[in-house]
Amino acid sequence: MEVKIIPAIISAILLGIFISPSFMGIFNIGSVAGILVSGSLTGIFVFWKPFTELVKKMWNKPAGKIFLCISTTIVSICIIIAVIISIFMIKAVNDPPKDENTTVVVLGCKVKEGRPSLMLKRRLNCAYKYLSEHESVNVIVSGGQGSDEVISEALCMKNYLIEKGISPERIFMEDKSVNTYENLEFSKNIINRENLPEKITLVTDGFHQCRAEMIAKKLDIEPYNISGYTSWYIIPVYWVREWFGIVYYYIFG
Repeated sequence: MEVKIIPAIISAILLGIFISPSFMGIFNIGSVAGILVSGSLTGIFVFWKPFTELVKKMWNKPAGKIFLCISTTIVSICIIIAVIISIFMIKAVNDPPKDENTTVVVLGCKVKEGRPSLMLKRRLNCAYKYLSEHESVNVIVSGGQGSDEVISEALCMKNYLIEKGISPERIFMEDKSVNTYENLEFSKNIINRENLPEKITLVTDGFHQCRAEMIAKKLDIEPYNISGYTSWYIIPVYWVREWFGIVYYYIFG
C-alpha cells in the first residue's frame, strides 16, 4: 500500500494538536473543524493509492466529475477566505496606542472559583504591565457572571488588578455583558458616563483582537490593541474558531 509518509505524519501531528486541548476542557467549533480536516487528510495520505483510484473512478463518471469540481471549488474558496482572515488577524494582534489618551478595556474570560482562569490572568497581566507604565490611564474590566461562576468576571478582574497594585480609583467595572458586542457596547456607555478618553485599548488574546476590533468600529469606537500571552498549543483551536466567528459576524453582525 502506497503511503505519503511525510504529509501523513504532518497531518497526524495536526490531528493531535486539535485533539489535545479537549483534555483540558477546551472544545469548540475550531476543535471540530480542525479534527475533521486533519483527520481526513491523515486518512487520505495513509490510504493514498485507494484514494487516488477512487478519485479516478469518480472522474470518469459525469456525476462524479461534477461532485469533484464542486468540492474542489468549495475547498479552494475556504482556503482563500481562511488565509485572508488570518492576515487581518495577524495585523490586529498588536497595535498599541500612540499616547495616554486612551481607556484600557479588558475583555472578560472564564472565572474559576472566584479566581481568573489562566487565559484571563494573562490578559490581566498584560493590562497590568501597560497600566503600570502609564499611570494616567484608566481601565474598564468587562464581563458578566456566568451560571457556573461565583462572581462576575469584572469583579474578579478588579480584585486581581487591585492585588497587583492598581489603584481602585482607576478601575471601572462593566459586569452585565455576556458577549464581546456587549463588552464593548456597555464599556462605551461607561466611557461616556465617566467622561473617559473615547479611544480604547483592547486587551484580549491575539486571536480574538480582529473580531473585537471589528465590533468596536461598528460601535464607532477607535480601538488600539495589546494582546495577552496565549499558550501555543491552544492557538490553533481558537484561531480556527475565530475564522468561523469573523465570517459569522461579517454576514450576520
